[in-house]
Amino acid sequence: MAPLTICHPFIDSSARALLRSSYPLSASFFFASHEASCAPRFASRCSVIYRSIVRPILFALPPETAHSVTMTALRALQHATPLLRLTRASLLPHDPALVVNAFGLTFPTPVGLAAGLDKDAAAFEAFGSFGFGFVEVGTITAEAQPGNPRPRLFRLPADRALINRMGFNNRGAAAAAERIARRRSRQTLLGINMGKTKRIPNEAAADDYAASARLLAPHADYVVVNVSSPNTPGLRDLQQVSELRKLLIGVRRTLDAACPGRRIPLLLKIAPDLADADIDAIADLAIELQLEGLIATNTTIKRDGLATDAASVAACGNGGLSGAPVKSRALDVLRRLRTRVGTRVALIAVGGIETADDAWERIRAGATLVQLYTALIYDGPLLARRIALGLAQRARAAGFANVADAIGIDAAR
Repeated sequence: MAPLTICHPFIDSSARALLRSSYPLSASFFFASHEASCAPRFASRCSVIYRSIVRPILFALPPETAHSVTMTALRALQHATPLLRLTRASLLPHDPALVVNAFGLTFPTPVGLAAGLDKDAAAFEAFGSFGFGFVEVGTITAEAQPGNPRPRLFRLPADRALINRMGFNNRGAAAAAERIARRRSRQTLLGINMGKTKRIPNEAAADDYAASARLLAPHADYVVVNVSSPNTPGLRDLQQVSELRKLLIGVRRTLDAACPGRRIPLLLKIAPDLADADIDAIADLAIELQLEGLIATNTTIKRDGLATDAASVAACGNGGLSGAPVKSRALDVLRRLRTRVGTRVALIAVGGIETADDAWERIRAGATLVQLYTALIYDGPLLARRIALGLAQRARAAGFANVADAIGIDAAR
């Protein structure tokens, strides 16, 4: 098979040879991605290659093994600075119609990576280089912990879904803070998703989250409190407003003390399984505490309407379901939040977003930003770029100068 050719005007043949010899693992990521900017048809060709060749190879491996292989390659790319810069220059859309301002930050595109893939903040710049406008790492806990026993990650291809019960496996807040600090010239907008250490009882949860916030605040563009994962026993009990108020006030005070020179945006991620009355109560609390944002939604514990046979689903056991089956409920929660908070709290939509049409619907329903997770596993690394460019096309076709002008347009009717 002939080697791919880099067509960047500033890379001559000797430079290409040097890149190949110096970074053999990461080069394959860059060569493929850079061709997408040189020949528009190559982007769709890459998608076909991923679905027909790469994905079958990854899907032949146990899900968590496939994830580890992918993360190894991305970590290599993150350390290959020349390739990382060129990949980012090639794949991050530079269209003013995509720029969005939210909670004091300027996002180059509204399409981000959801928490759960880069649990230890080990490859966020590499993820960002593939066209994401921002990357949310974690979930990170104050203490290192192994998570739940394996197997704990399962694919449902017939539903384009995943079931996971990972249990916040990560190396802890101190290790993550040190790792992020080593990136002295960070290019990617970084959200940090924080969870509760499993061994800590709910009565001490506020102190546990505050311990993470103290360590991570200096390195975050925004911080997310995650009390909605179904994989830590009792965690979702913290979504009760009486518990949540104390926790969020404590985190806010810690963020302000850790970074007195700037206000770090504080967001809350909620579950799709909440009753509507509880969603309203959380929305009201977000307004009361002046939270910068709400993320709707996390994974669901429900298993309704799946194409996968019931026996196979049952064999996966407990855990959170993500992907296409969450789409409808996540959209309902988003619409309810928008009705409740209006423009006073920014909303980030996640759950079942697979196409530009999905993302466009969420933005029109009131989302300022959108995040991808499961669809990336099924559709490959160029998905963020495709969705972002599709959003710009849809905005212009609808008569908007930019995507931001369409935020909440359907909710206003």
